Amino acid sequence: MNKSVKTIIGLGVAVVVLGGGLTALMLTEPKDKDNTESTISTTEESSEVYGAGIGLITDEKAGEEEGLIKEVTVKNSTDTLNVVMDKAPTEDSAATYTLKDYEDIPLNSAVVSTLANNAVHMVSSSIVDDTGDNLSKFGLDSPQAEVEVKFQTGTVKKFFVGDKAPANSSTYVMLDGEKTVYTVDTSYVANYSKTLDEFVDIYVLEEPEEEEYPIIESLRIEREDIDYDIFLKYDHKNDDTKYTGGTSATHVMVEPTDAYLTVERSEPVTNGMFGLQAEGVYSIHCKESDIAGAGLKEPFCRVTMDCDDGNKYVLLLSEPFTDDSNKKCCYAMFEDGNIIYIVDTENAKWSTVMPIDITSRIMIGSFVWNITDLSISTGDISEHFVIEPKDKTADNNKSSYFNVTRNGEVFDSERYRKFYGFLIDASAEEFALDAEIPATTPAVTLEYTDSYMKKTFKIEFYDNTALTTLIVVDGKSKYICTKSYVDTLIENIRRIETGEDYIETWK
Repeated sequence: MNKSVKTIIGLGVAVVVLGGGLTALMLTEPKDKDNTESTISTTEESSEVYGAGIGLITDEKAGEEEGLIKEVTVKNSTDTLNVVMDKAPTEDSAATYTLKDYEDIPLNSAVVSTLANNAVHMVSSSIVDDTGDNLSKFGLDSPQAEVEVKFQTGTVKKFFVGDKAPANSSTYVMLDGEKTVYTVDTSYVANYSKTLDEFVDIYVLEEPEEEEYPIIESLRIEREDIDYDIFLKYDHKNDDTKYTGGTSATHVMVEPTDAYLTVERSEPVTNGMFGLQAEGVYSIHCKESDIAGAGLKEPFCRVTMDCDDGNKYVLLLSEPFTDDSNKKCCYAMFEDGNIIYIVDTENAKWSTVMPIDITSRIMIGSFVWNITDLSISTGDISEHFVIEPKDKTADNNKSSYFNVTRNGEVFDSERYRKFYGFLIDASAEEFALDAEIPATTPAVTLEYTDSYMKKTFKIEFYDNTALTTLIVVDGKSKYICTKSYVDTLIENIRRIETGEDYIETWK
């Protein structure tokens, strides 16, 4: 879970619990030791302690185990919620509660538990009426919520939640069987009017703690609007401290083409399923008709994430739509799941992402001293470099530790490094996966062997338009780049022999 979000949620819960904390302090005030009976209204004694009209209006042997709540039934305008104990209290933690018949749904336990916890030790702010003659002006003739509390002792208490008071920080409450109308801090009773949906955890998939975070071995995106899959794999070469190529991204693209990824743009795609937040809930315990209605029977997008801990997650997404607040959203559910969420496409990027959105513009990702052999040619110029470490047992990355030959003759290793530095600055502008390869001779042909990957690569640059060049990698069309880079590359190839400084810019 995102740390900042956790903080916000924590503060929210703290506000709800604050009233309970205040009550606990009040309970330390002197009371009649013989008064062990639970009270259901303010008493003369409580008025003396707390002030006129202020006091405990629900209390069941506070602090004692037998005073625990067994069950709460909440009826409001939308739902009937049956709250039952999930975990009994311990020395270190309070009891937690869940919703009966919805234990298989990811609920926000902290919010659900307030339905029980806030029903105990409720403190009134004031008494506003004690006649019960005109309940309509308090919203108690047709309450916002009806709450029945069953304690483990067998005691049953019931209260009604009315409208908010004009000050808006308090709400009217009346106990069953009494005519007195109290005001209670709204934070105590606001959750009794919530819909079932509002108790569902906002996280579609909880984010693991850092020490438990699995490696995402692969992520596949299948989408109706593109005729290929986007397939990303974890780059295990990053586990090798000796490997210095590629980018700092943890994953690489395998389909629709081999490509390096950028960290900031690819991470929300590779890791975004963990901690994915919902905007709302479309259906709980969804039926086939719900799945079809959300467009998930034949989903627009299917995202499959395989992790090294053996877990596999398949997230189904509908075609994006614009909601009432003009936000672009889609429906989402896990395959074989029982809840359909509404998610923002800004968070569910798989529904819109294209390969070029997350790939690095780097075409050559090999580290300079991992290359053992490099040939480059243009027109009638051909250059061939062989690179060898002076000491194969040493782990050095400086030019002075390598011997470089050019066309069989000794060459300045630092000058070679600078030329290679220009090569890796080649920046792809866009993909050209379906482009036809011209029948003409390439403007530049480059071949190099990476000793770490034990692989030889061939890159050819073909004139495409007056301003662009088609780049073919290992016989397949792959990128488009600006022609000015290739024109500058040709000039720098010519300068290898002349000894002139290389040109470093081309735009």
